[in-house]
Amino acid sequence: MGHQSNTVQSIILFPIHLLVWLYSILSFLPWYYITGAGQRNTLAKRVKARSKSGHAEGPYRSVDHFDTLAKVDWPGKDTLDKLFDFAVERFGEAPCLGTREVLSQENEIQRSGKVFKKLILGDYKWLSYNQVDSLVSQFGRGLAALGQKPKNTIAIFCETRTEWMITAQTCFRHNFPLVTFYATLGEDAIAFGLNETGVSHLVTSVELLESKLKNVLPQIPKLKHIIYVDKKKVTTEDYPAGLHIHSMQAVQDLGTLPEMGQELVKPQPSDLAVIMYTSGSTGRPKGVMIVHSNLIAGMTGQCERIPGLGPNDIYIAYLPLAHVLEMTAEISCVTYGCRIGYSSPHTLSDQSSKIKRGSKGDATVLQPTLMAAVPEILDRINKNVMSKVQEMSYVQRMLFNLGYQYKLKQIRQGYDAPLCNTLLFKKVRSILGGRVRLMLSGGAPLSSATQRFMNVCFCCPVGQGYGLTETCGAGTISEVADNSTGRVGAPLICCEIRLRDWAEGGYTSKDEPNPRGEILVGGPNVTMGYFKYESKEEDFFVDESGQRWFCTGDVGEVYPDGCLQIVDRKKDLVKLQAGEYVSLGKVESALKNSSLIDNICVYANSDQNYVISFVVPNQKRLMEVAKQRGLVAPWEELCTHPDMEKEVLREIKEVAANIKLQRFEIPAKVHLSPEPWTPETGLVTDAFKLKRKELKNHYLHHIERMYGGK
Repeated sequence: MGHQSNTVQSIILFPIHLLVWLYSILSFLPWYYITGAGQRNTLAKRVKARSKSGHAEGPYRSVDHFDTLAKVDWPGKDTLDKLFDFAVERFGEAPCLGTREVLSQENEIQRSGKVFKKLILGDYKWLSYNQVDSLVSQFGRGLAALGQKPKNTIAIFCETRTEWMITAQTCFRHNFPLVTFYATLGEDAIAFGLNETGVSHLVTSVELLESKLKNVLPQIPKLKHIIYVDKKKVTTEDYPAGLHIHSMQAVQDLGTLPEMGQELVKPQPSDLAVIMYTSGSTGRPKGVMIVHSNLIAGMTGQCERIPGLGPNDIYIAYLPLAHVLEMTAEISCVTYGCRIGYSSPHTLSDQSSKIKRGSKGDATVLQPTLMAAVPEILDRINKNVMSKVQEMSYVQRMLFNLGYQYKLKQIRQGYDAPLCNTLLFKKVRSILGGRVRLMLSGGAPLSSATQRFMNVCFCCPVGQGYGLTETCGAGTISEVADNSTGRVGAPLICCEIRLRDWAEGGYTSKDEPNPRGEILVGGPNVTMGYFKYESKEEDFFVDESGQRWFCTGDVGEVYPDGCLQIVDRKKDLVKLQAGEYVSLGKVESALKNSSLIDNICVYANSDQNYVISFVVPNQKRLMEVAKQRGLVAPWEELCTHPDMEKEVLREIKEVAANIKLQRFEIPAKVHLSPEPWTPETGLVTDAFKLKRKELKNHYLHHIERMYGGK
């Protein structure tokens, strides 16, 4: 997110006596009644799901839709094209998809000599629902003119932008199953997926075409047409013979010709809508087969947990659209009449890496009301803001912390602190535009500390969700009124959850105080398996009633109110030489709370009796520590300095002691990485999950060093 120095430090400063007076007033005002806390607390304490069988292992269903699982939001709207047509009918001339104009671009040279591209962007320009509808029809007819047939796959390999959603809606309407790839997938993975699905048409951007696709095109013989979405020129001389390259505009123009009209072959609920390739944390990517009815059911469950979703909402879209969380969020927003403003992690805030100093980031201009995020991004916001608080004067810092602790106490009791919101947190909230009313976090567990930070400083509930590509991103979402942390909510109305004993890991339905086990998700949102890959019983199965289930590999705990907490992951469990089991994910999640650690990967070998770790240190904090130790050196040298490794290990042991990790769970050695792990490096997925296999290969030399050459 960059640095928020000017924003945070401009928080209004009050004299001490005034703050003490305000604090005493705040403590006695009947906020319970003023803020509607009474109703929220009643909702927070209610039972949200219960076991249908009466047994501890479940299956657990939402009490709001207990007898049946929801399959559709609106009767008769059982395919994605019908949902979009329904939205166009209702919202016609209302704004739908928005993109900022690039006014200018310039290079900024850093002290290190690195050159960063900086953008100056204009206002959002909007396409109405009717305009999007016309573009979808034209693009579909143009693709048909280029030989694209109904029920034949077509691929998209593109950044999150307006043209991605237009392409998706085109495919849904014309019954072209859409194959999706993350924009950060490697060349070999893209070639593998395109060959496996046998696509003849591909939609991409000029940047990805030239940087990633160009080198592997000779390996993809069935690909005949590439459509690039940018308003640029592409020279076609360097491309394989027989491969036709078109602009999206040219294909849309082709679709306006009267002779290109053809009868639509509309999809059925059981028709394939998407083959979504997951970047995966291990091995080759797998394509998840998702039919229309899967997505309709999943979004029905998700939307039920977002109160007041409608035309007054503005959603900021910056996560990868090839991720099921982002894709279903955007399709849902279009269905409900919300505006979607497109952004990117590099232009999100005023301090983002591609925004020229002094100009406005996307959130400031758009002022969104809804936002999805992954924990990595929220953790980054948290650490950046709190590091700026540490730079404040003693008095400023004391005032901020006093207000923070007061509001934190209020939130834990189900209340709010309106005066604190206005006087202390308004400037911090403005980092994301100042109007976010609900934030949804998914992709990985969000730490309690970061969730509370967002609650306090950004003055909005943060709903945690749990779902997978294999369940259309649907599983659980916490209710807005739920003021607990660390949990991912109750099952959605479209699915149910069962716990399966995992004896090896020590998790059973008989555990006290709450039942635990591997999470199985069942319902109409469970997808049809993997493309050209025979699903094993440990992945998908169908029960005696004909319902599909997915075995997640995640371990959960169900609380008495029916809410789920993710406590472990089967694949992250490693048995050490002495027989102790170490949950790598659990240790990583705990140690990331350290202010010295931006990211961490814990590694263990079964023939060793201790664990080791790779750490991306927080540059600012580590340089401060180095300065205190009298060490002055370039960043890369600091990360290899033995004293800095010892300092990070000392911090790890201190944090581990506070959270009571077992001795064998605490990393005994550490390697510091000067470079952050991003999807572009190939060491984490687009949802910022660790790719353990790639990390192991990347740090193989250091693994051998830390394990004494073994």
